[in-house]
Amino acid sequence: MSLFPAANIYQPLHQLGEPFYSEVPPQGLRNPALVHTSASAAELLQLSPQQLASDEFLHLASGNSYFQPCPPLATVYSGHQFGVYVPQLGDGRAMSLGTVKGPDGEWEMQLKGAGQTPYSRFGDGRAVMRSTIREYLCSEAMHGLGIATTRGLSITTGSDKVQRETVEPAAVLIRLARSHVRFGSFEFFHYNGQHQRVKQLADYVIERHHPGLLGEQDRHYRFLERTVTATAEMIAHWQAVGFTHGVMNTDNMSILGDTIDYGPFGFMDDYQPGFVCNHSDERGRYAFSRQPAIGLWNCNALAHALSSLVDSEQLTQALQQYEPAFLDTLAELMAAKLGLKEQHTNDGQLIDSLLATMADNSVDYTLLFRRLCDFDSENEKIAELFNNPDDFRKWAQDYRQRLQQQDWPQPQRCAAMKKANPKYILRNYLAEVAIRKAEDEQDYSEIDRLITLLASPFDEHPELEQYAAQPPEWAQGLSLSCSS
Repeated sequence: MSLFPAANIYQPLHQLGEPFYSEVPPQGLRNPALVHTSASAAELLQLSPQQLASDEFLHLASGNSYFQPCPPLATVYSGHQFGVYVPQLGDGRAMSLGTVKGPDGEWEMQLKGAGQTPYSRFGDGRAVMRSTIREYLCSEAMHGLGIATTRGLSITTGSDKVQRETVEPAAVLIRLARSHVRFGSFEFFHYNGQHQRVKQLADYVIERHHPGLLGEQDRHYRFLERTVTATAEMIAHWQAVGFTHGVMNTDNMSILGDTIDYGPFGFMDDYQPGFVCNHSDERGRYAFSRQPAIGLWNCNALAHALSSLVDSEQLTQALQQYEPAFLDTLAELMAAKLGLKEQHTNDGQLIDSLLATMADNSVDYTLLFRRLCDFDSENEKIAELFNNPDDFRKWAQDYRQRLQQQDWPQPQRCAAMKKANPKYILRNYLAEVAIRKAEDEQDYSEIDRLITLLASPFDEHPELEQYAAQPPEWAQGLSLSCSS
C-alpha cells in the first residue's frame, strides 16, 4: 500500500541549496507502536484510515523509513531567545520528510523527535512523550478554535527512553505546516552578512506562498507587510481565547503567521493579565498581556533581517500595519464574544471594565464568556463565578444597556455568542491526565477523547460536561518549562 503517489510528494527546499539545510537520516524508534493519529489532519493529505493503520505509515511515523526520492532535511536558523540573539540554532530535533500535495494545498511533513541533526548542539534530538502529546493536542485544539496553526498528524512511541529531569519514554510527532520557515531563518543569513541568501529565501517564500507578488518591484516590502499583519491577527486570536504561547522567541515565529512550536503553552484558567505559563520565563517576558508587544518586537527583528531588501521607510510602513491589524481583529473578536452586533465607540471601555473586574475576582476566563451567552436568563449563575458577585451585577447594568441599543433577540444573540466562546479548551490538567494515562498505563483513550472533543469546542457535548469545569485543586501547582 503506497501512502502517496510519487508525483504528490517532493522536497521544495532543494531549490535553495545546502547552505539552508543539511541532509540527515532519521534515527527510528525501536519496537515502534502508534499512539494516535488525527483523522482531521490526515484528510489534508488524503490519507485513509487503512493507510494510517498500515505498517508503511508506522515505519514512516516512527522515523524508521522515509520517502526515498526526498532525503530528510534539517534547516538552519538563528533567533532572539528571550531578547538575546543566538547566532545559530536550527532543527535540532526535527527534520522535513518532504511536502505533500493535498486536495486543498501543500503541507510539509516534519518528523519531530527522530534523532540528532547537525543543529542538535548538545541535545539527543529526541522528544519525550509528554511534550509530544502536548503539542499534538494543542495544535489540533487550536485548529478547532479556528486559529492559524501547524497540525499534528500522529504520535509514535517505542522502547527507547531518554533522559530529561527523569528518564522518560521517547516519542515522535509528525507535524504538518504550510511552511516551517521562521523569522530566525532570515536572521541567520542577515547577521552572517549573506544578503543574497536573505533575498533567495524571501523569493522562495514569495514563490510558494504569495505567488501574486512575483515580478513586483516592491514584492519584499509587501511580503513583510503580509507577515506583519498575519502575525498581529494570529496574536489577537490568542488573546481572545486566553492562550499564552510561553516562548515567543523569533525562531518560534512562523513567516506565515501560523502558531508553531508548542512548548510550555497554557490556556488561562482564572483571568490574570500577567499570567506566565513557563517557569523558565523568570522575568515574565512572555506573559499573556505582553504577547501583543512581543509580537511587534519580533516583527521589528524580522524587518531588520530584511533591511538589505527593503528600505528603512518601507520597513517602518510595514511595521505600522501591526497595531491597527491587531486592535481591529481583537475588537472584532471581543465584540463577537459579547454578542455585540455592531461595534460602538465605547465598547472598548465596556470590555476593559469586564476584564478588570474578572482579574479582581479571579474569574475563570473561558467559563465566564461561555456563561455570558445566557445573559439575562442565567445572571445569578454568572455572578457566582465572582468572589464579589456585586461587582458583576454592577458591570451587568452597563452591559444590559448596551445590548438594548441593538435589535437582536436574546435567543439569536445567544446562539451567535456560542459560536464565538468555546465551552472546551485544552486546560493544562486535561493534558496532564492524558499524559499520565499514556505514560503510566499505556492507555491512549484520553488522547482520543480530547482530540474528538477539541475538534468541536463550541458544541455542548453533554456527555463530557466535566471537561468544561474549572481545574481541580491538585492541578493548581502544575508547572511547565521549556522542556515541556
